[in-house]
Amino acid sequence: MAVITLTTDFGSLYPASMKGVILGINPDVTIVDVSHSIPPMDIRAGAFALYSTVTYFPPGTIHVAVIDPGVGTERKAIVVRSGEHYFIGPDNGILIPAASLLGDIEAFEIKNPEILGDVSSTFHGRDIFAPVAAHISRGMDLQDIGNSTDEYINLDFSGYVIEKDFIEAKVIYVDKFGNIVTNIPRESIQKDVLPGTVLSIAGRKMPFLRTYGEVPKGRMLSLIGSHGFFEIAVNQGSASQLLHLNNGNEIRIGIMGGQ
Repeated sequence: MAVITLTTDFGSLYPASMKGVILGINPDVTIVDVSHSIPPMDIRAGAFALYSTVTYFPPGTIHVAVIDPGVGTERKAIVVRSGEHYFIGPDNGILIPAASLLGDIEAFEIKNPEILGDVSSTFHGRDIFAPVAAHISRGMDLQDIGNSTDEYINLDFSGYVIEKDFIEAKVIYVDKFGNIVTNIPRESIQKDVLPGTVLSIAGRKMPFLRTYGEVPKGRMLSLIGSHGFFEIAVNQGSASQLLHLNNGNEIRIGIMGGQ
């Protein structure tokens, strides 16, 4: 049975239309909601949500991701194939981190009008991406959807710096608990920062530990989250509220040394 995942910033109402379109074309498909509460227009947060979940789905899964501030403009609509998975959405970089995680990328621009109905200028999730996903779930070849292309917008989570006494990074996601996820992957931080090292941000200390309960309630810490990225957290509190940090903010962290 085919699986289609949905990741959007649409909230509670609009995803139902997408699901209706998909089920109208393939009533046997399984639809999984990754998230519909991505912050509005936050492409990087949507890319992270897809990146952090994609490896848990079986080969053949079709992932639709729509955070689309350019809807109705000249931006392309694309399908990407990688590692036996398919990724469908706007050409704004949202698909690329997850697709790159699985292997080499083949990209196709969605061009075939015969598989689409009337296309709204403001709801391509329903009118383009949902029907394309449904047709792929029924076995449609990507060559029948559009032409292959080597031109697509890339987005990656690089751009951090780790030096002897400081770290520079970017916030790529803030979860519902207020945990701040940065763009530093596990292997990079663990190579340069030992467990127990005391770090600091905005004048506040935060030891680099294994899990939240290793500090008292209300205390700040840093760790590697389940998603595999360096994270700033407060045990049973919100690091985002405490530090007034949101998605996209750049941060500087001091490295103070051992506990």
